[in-house]
Amino acid sequence: MEELEDKIKYFLVQWTKYTTSYKIEYQRFIAVFLEENIEVSTQMLDTLSNFILSLEDDYKITLLDKVNVCFKQGEHVQYQEMKRFRELIKNKSVSKKTIVFNNFIQTKAEFETAWEIPILESWLSHLIK
Repeated sequence: MEELEDKIKYFLVQWTKYTTSYKIEYQRFIAVFLEENIEVSTQMLDTLSNFILSLEDDYKITLLDKVNVCFKQGEHVQYQEMKRFRELIKNKSVSKKTIVFNNFIQTKAEFETAWEIPILESWLSHLIK
């Protein structure tokens, strides 16, 4: 983790002249924050994405995966393919109260208040009947 954090810190200093910060959650997610009221350019997003992809290669992990689902079971984060996640819902191993991660947030305030949400409040709500 220390090596990963060093890489993130180094990247953020090089990435932009604006104030940045980051947070690693559940040893699975890297959240990057840019000071408020700064419009992020496409080039900045591409550079950040390329950095995250390089971390995936370096550590043989998946960080940018919008197809599969991460959700909480107790304090543990589970990662499942969508097909398997649907089976978990069908088998009632996952309920409408299960916490998922809202990766559509835009601000640090949203991260702190609306990142971990019940399935019913997420883009996955259509899967729950």
